[in-house]
Amino acid sequence: MLLAEVVATSTALSQTRSRRAKADLIASLLTTATDPVETEIVVTYLSGELRQRRTGVGWRTLADAAGPAESTSLTVEEVDRAFGELAEISGAGSQARRREAVDALFGRATEDEQRFLRFLVSGELRQGALDGVMADAVAKATGIGLDKIRAATMLRGAAAPVAVAVLTEGEAGLDQFGLEVGRGVQPMLAQSATGVAEAMTKTGAPAAIEWKLDGIRIQAHRDGDTVVVYTRTLDDITNRVPEVVDAVRALKAEQIVLDGELIALRPGGRPEPFQVTGSRTATRAATGPETVPLTPYFFDILHVDGQDLLGLDGAERYEWLRKVVPEEQRIPRLVTADPEAGQEFFADAVRRGHEGVMVKSLTVPYEAGRRGSGWVKVKQTHTLDLVVLAAEWGHGRRTGWLSNLHLGARDEATGEFVMLGKTFKGLTDELLRWQTERFQQLAVRRDDYTVYLRPEIVVEIAFDGVQTSPRYPAGMALRFARVLRYREDKAASEADTVQSVRAIHQPEEDR
Repeated sequence: MLLAEVVATSTALSQTRSRRAKADLIASLLTTATDPVETEIVVTYLSGELRQRRTGVGWRTLADAAGPAESTSLTVEEVDRAFGELAEISGAGSQARRREAVDALFGRATEDEQRFLRFLVSGELRQGALDGVMADAVAKATGIGLDKIRAATMLRGAAAPVAVAVLTEGEAGLDQFGLEVGRGVQPMLAQSATGVAEAMTKTGAPAAIEWKLDGIRIQAHRDGDTVVVYTRTLDDITNRVPEVVDAVRALKAEQIVLDGELIALRPGGRPEPFQVTGSRTATRAATGPETVPLTPYFFDILHVDGQDLLGLDGAERYEWLRKVVPEEQRIPRLVTADPEAGQEFFADAVRRGHEGVMVKSLTVPYEAGRRGSGWVKVKQTHTLDLVVLAAEWGHGRRTGWLSNLHLGARDEATGEFVMLGKTFKGLTDELLRWQTERFQQLAVRRDDYTVYLRPEIVVEIAFDGVQTSPRYPAGMALRFARVLRYREDKAASEADTVQSVRAIHQPEEDR
């Protein structure tokens, strides 16, 4: 299959918001794949990823690559092979050899193909072909029930192997996919609510209410003495978290799969800022607890000693968890039908420095990879009125629109605006159209990627917290910032200040 066919489908995907249309486009392309390897490559590329997790190729190398070819000739297998060879380059002179290999590949790619490859390598290919859409497409292409495709994808932890299996073997190919101790399973996800009462209308009552820790989601697998620890994205971090390995080995089970959270705590039990936990788990060397101790907490169990537990309801799974995991390693929990009691539990969790709570149905099975109403998160949310300092041109479906906002707060001492971060979250098509037109009227300068504005537009931003960040002048950045609305009733002089943001940040630093 030519790379141009994948690029054309990717472009079409980015130009539609319809999930059905996306699935139809992918299904049409998948039916033309000629062998299992080609199928896997196509599914992976349309999911916005390379089969090679790391290639060693940086943005500057891509930007300086050879000019485009005039005609299409590259096949997807040739591209995959080229990236595989790039991933193997190391040692003396590797930078020069890598650049030569990139030039050889890009010199055969057309302009559209080069753009696609750049986004693919950088992880910025945003076209909405996530695993859910991919499952829809595979079901359409094969006629196999969507529920079966989804279940297999969740248990396998990736869409590509499932697509390859059913496209080459039919429904019989699904038999190979089940919970396998040692291989990551896509974690169950949660919806959001503004309060415990709202959450309980979704989950039903009574419900279990648990602290929501601001840590790293982990999935721990044990088979005898072998322990593997995965992150939410199924990255293997076993060598980085020896304290988790020790804790799981100490449990009275030979085989077990646990869902939980990993967090750094201060001596009094309050959580460290998220960055402390994140930095420790991001360190590739086995740094050990002598640097920043991490504490694992578990809240669900998927398998124990030969028994798969995913199909059991929440109450039954917790009984199994209680039997195997000691109380000090389980997240604090309240079972209640009283929303007021739940809200008090939420307030107590926040006072202790945690994000909020998770409200969980007692009757639903473990829905791997699904964001259903069985779990609902309730978090403490902050809002600020900030000034838009600049905006970046969008990619994929947002091509041609100014999208990623640069956000600034007013410095009371100088009157200047200080950048606190960026966001493209929460922007509707209507807002994108409006701001693309309006921002260009306020432009003071621009480059190929960004339009810089007179500081006049105020936007209300919701965010989950403030973290230390050397990337920005104030030394702080907003976490999970998203647009709520534009404040045309406010002047930039009325925007929130750096000092007010630091007041939010400081209590976290003082914990």
